[in-house]
Amino acid sequence: MESHEVIREAFKKCGPKEVSAELGVSLSLVYKWAQPNTEMGSGSRNPLDRVAKMIELTQEPLIIKWLCERSGGYFLRNPKSRCKEGHEVLPSTNEIVKQFAGLLSTITQAALDNEITDDESEDIREVWDDLKSFTEGFVRCCEEGDFQAMKETNPKIK
Repeated sequence: MESHEVIREAFKKCGPKEVSAELGVSLSLVYKWAQPNTEMGSGSRNPLDRVAKMIELTQEPLIIKWLCERSGGYFLRNPKSRCKEGHEVLPSTNEIVKQFAGLLSTITQAALDNEITDDESEDIREVWDDLKSFTEGFVRCCEEGDFQAMKETNPKIK
């Protein structure tokens, strides 16, 4: 989906007039954000394009992390795909189950005393992020048709 299409969708929840008034920019500019930016003059470089360019230029993931947190989410970078020919689905699915069990174990250990400390929260977050990242790699390999690459790039798989 293109940035102007995202903005157009967002206008279904909060209209251009309200956005214009709250941001202190002209209504015509806000409408242009929802149009493709072409050389013929329609559309305008919108805030999403500007933020994407800023992230590209600075290579600073804190920008997107901050945006995700402000939206009630959490940013986790997807692993780079290293898929190639050779299918080993079962070890990969077993690893996902094993990592999920590890997450449950970490949570259980932390909750034994009916209190979870900051350090325990960090441990849970680390295990959870590893599981999400590995599972995303699995899904990518499903899409690209290779699982051997997961085994080669993830030392946790035996």
